Amino acid sequence: MTQRGRAARPTGRPRGAERPRGGDLAARRDRLRAVIEPVVADAGYDLEDLSVSRAGRRHVVRVIVDADGGINLDAVADVSRAVSTALDAAEETGGDIVAGEYQLEVSSPGVDRPLTLPRHWRRNVGRLVKVTTRAAALPEQRGEQPAGDRQVTGRIVAADDERVTLETDAGRAEWAYAQLGPGRVQVEFSRLDEIDEAEFDEAGDAGDSDEIDDEDVEDEER
Repeated sequence: MTQRGRAARPTGRPRGAERPRGGDLAARRDRLRAVIEPVVADAGYDLEDLSVSRAGRRHVVRVIVDADGGINLDAVADVSRAVSTALDAAEETGGDIVAGEYQLEVSSPGVDRPLTLPRHWRRNVGRLVKVTTRAAALPEQRGEQPAGDRQVTGRIVAADDERVTLETDAGRAEWAYAQLGPGRVQVEFSRLDEIDEAEFDEAGDAGDSDEIDDEDVEDEER
């Protein structure tokens, strides 16, 4: 299994060069996405999530990237350097991207990442998941008509752009993505050797810096 990991690096302007702050966190996130998403795509990866939060006078920019087959530590570090260079270039050309000092954190998704897109399900084929089904099963399920929402636990045996197939205790079942809520990968203690230690690390605190006081961090706007 491909190793996953995190690269965190302080970057941005020194405190003495801080520009006046402007706009809210959502607007800053939009400006960041316009710069970061093309860089991640050019590197051959998907931008899974981008968030910006405040920690005192500093911003923390968190970038989550992924790819089919996973992304290793070296690739995470390469993306981090490319994103940092792009942000510096955007600000040097007059763009007020972050408006102050910031710390950039680039990582791959941990096992706690909810499965919400077809590619998330596809990249977790073989894993056990728990998901809430929102509607009746497809006809392939021998006419079963579950009443209302119910939780299903099963192993992903197939996934494409339209639907996912799970192997459950009741047998194999198939759902369209519109019929499913976010899926959650279940940790199987008998299969711990197949899950990278780094993925568990990422399920905890998103940052490595000890300079951030939890009381100073405002709610992230996503």
